Amino acid sequence: MSLVKRNNVVYPSFFDEVFNPDWFGGTENKKSFVPPVNIKENDNGFSLELAVPGMKKDDFKVEIDKNVLTVSAEVKNEKEASKENEVYSRKEFSFSSFKRVFTLPDTVNNDEINATYEAGVLTLALPKKEEALPKPKRLIDIA
Repeated sequence: MSLVKRNNVVYPSFFDEVFNPDWFGGTENKKSFVPPVNIKENDNGFSLELAVPGMKKDDFKVEIDKNVLTVSAEVKNEKEASKENEVYSRKEFSFSSFKRVFTLPDTVNNDEINATYEAGVLTLALPKKEEALPKPKRLIDIA
């Protein structure tokens, strides 16, 4: 299984503070989030655990195409603040999304993959194909 991690930081944080200031006093809406993942292998298959707290299971999209597993999510939040005596109104839109792509080995049974989301952890169970499971020891008789 291959894992590709990209680092989108081109400039050091000093340059980010100088060239990307929030001149209007709100919060910066640019958020980049890549959830950490744990990958485990046992005799029966693989397990992927992604730490994504604060989301709902309907926010996730899990796709498989030609041994490529894609896990993505998009969350949109909208906040509005206004004062009664002032004409001023302020809206803030918050979008957060991520996309993780994994290349699956040929030993994974793509038809039996399932996912659960509990306590902020998205868990994907990737069972191995029957021919990839370990064979029990056998005794060979000598003729």
